[in-house]
Amino acid sequence: MRPPFQRILPLIVALAAASACSDYGSDPAPVDPGLVGTTVSASGNIAARVDEFRALLGDPSNGGTAGEQPAGRREIAWDGAAANPFNNRNDFPAAFFNTTVKSGAVFSTPGTGFRNDSLKFAEVNAAYAEQFAAFSPTKIFSPVGSNVMDVLFQVAGQPTPARVTGFGVVFSDVDVAGATTIQYFDATGARLGTIAAPVRTDASGLSFVGVVYSEAVVARVRITLGTGAIGATVNDVSGGGTADLVVTDNFIYGEPRRIE
Repeated sequence: MRPPFQRILPLIVALAAASACSDYGSDPAPVDPGLVGTTVSASGNIAARVDEFRALLGDPSNGGTAGEQPAGRREIAWDGAAANPFNNRNDFPAAFFNTTVKSGAVFSTPGTGFRNDSLKFAEVNAAYAEQFAAFSPTKIFSPVGSNVMDVLFQVAGQPTPARVTGFGVVFSDVDVAGATTIQYFDATGARLGTIAAPVRTDASGLSFVGVVYSEAVVARVRITLGTGAIGATVNDVSGGGTADLVVTDNFIYGEPRRIE
């Protein structure tokens, strides 16, 4: 039997390549078609369905506890005090939620950065103050310069590749059916599946979608937000613009398990 590091090295290489990949338009073939997860989705009053998704992932909520925990889930709500120094700026650290807050998630984007915002992105474009809403007040989140971002999973507080059983996102202001999606990938980079967030149905403008698998198989997800990136001169379709602009609130996912 190979030593543990030799066994995991090919997976580390594969995950690093996936994280660094600049081909954000790729759409690899799905793996095992028999691997079907449980999808939870909602729009409007999403609270009950979000709680259902949390229950499927399991208790407890492990927050920023370092190290692989025996059970439970993780959740990112952007509102913790540690993130305050980066409020309303375009330089939110990509590894913040596995270094400062040890939750096992690292981000990447083909854009120029990330922004956690307590003002509904009104400093980016004043029209956004009436466009976006928060599920867990008051901060919401978006990549900058792109409407695409990846989340790569690691053991909480460690640079060790990991997998989760499921992942879901609260979205704000989904207007175009099929445009806002989450793609799920395994540790080799093969696509497990793609789901679309439902269109908003009420004034709150919130939607949720997530998938839970029977085992920890998800090593990375790709989130596509509508049809365009937020910007000073970019307006949403509901405000007379040409792009469906969507931002995120809570990320909810299973406890990251190291890849053996």
